[in-house]
Amino acid sequence: MNIAFENKIALVTGSGRGIGRAIALQFARLGADVVVNFFRNRKPAEETVAAIQSLGRRALLVKANIGDLDGLQRLFEETGKAFGRLDIFVHNAASGFNRPALEQRPKGWEWSMNINARPLLFGAQQAASLMTGRGGHIVAITSPGSQRVLPDYITVGASKAALEALVRYLAVELASLGIVVNAVSPGVVLTEALQHFDTLRQDASLIERAKALTPAGRLVTPEDVANVVAFLCSPFAEMIRGQVITVDGGYTLPVPGVLNG
Repeated sequence: MNIAFENKIALVTGSGRGIGRAIALQFARLGADVVVNFFRNRKPAEETVAAIQSLGRRALLVKANIGDLDGLQRLFEETGKAFGRLDIFVHNAASGFNRPALEQRPKGWEWSMNINARPLLFGAQQAASLMTGRGGHIVAITSPGSQRVLPDYITVGASKAALEALVRYLAVELASLGIVVNAVSPGVVLTEALQHFDTLRQDASLIERAKALTPAGRLVTPEDVANVVAFLCSPFAEMIRGQVITVDGGYTLPVPGVLNG
């Protein structure tokens, strides 16, 4: 199976680091030009741009807070000015206030929804206007917390559940425009942030315990997620619509306590 994206334009939100960076680089390796988006951390985003350019592809760096509708609109406007069109929109950027339900505040709810869910709907509107006549692909990065209860994850989990509902609605409503919409739900992903968090812990290693609970025998990497995103944006996935594809090495399959007897 040969996936290629020559002459395609891909926009990946939150693509300076982690999963977003891996997705951006994967599209560049497969021939696409990429719009790299960041909000706070410029240096990693600039490094992502340099890596894309080293692969012989064009890269546009746009600082924009996609949780703000004006910022989201400017991101797509700059994409249109630079490339004149868009073929792939990946909504990866995410944030949230991790607190128990009884400690959550309205600001945390609004922040999580405005960054995690709202940009998919209004970003899809902008993306569709740049995909007119050619079709395209939209992929949202979600989380197992959309359906499972994770500690202190209530507002993020709710925002991811909303995100997945939007994926289903958009998949149906944008189908007539030739736009394919899906979501990818990574499990525990081996990122720099996870490794840093692990070094701060004083108890058993989070990473090692997660590995032990993963039937595949290792944690998911950002590249694993990027591979699935690229597949969903290829002709091979044309008839996959409105689905949430889990990429977790089987981590969420066993009932707790049963895997090891």
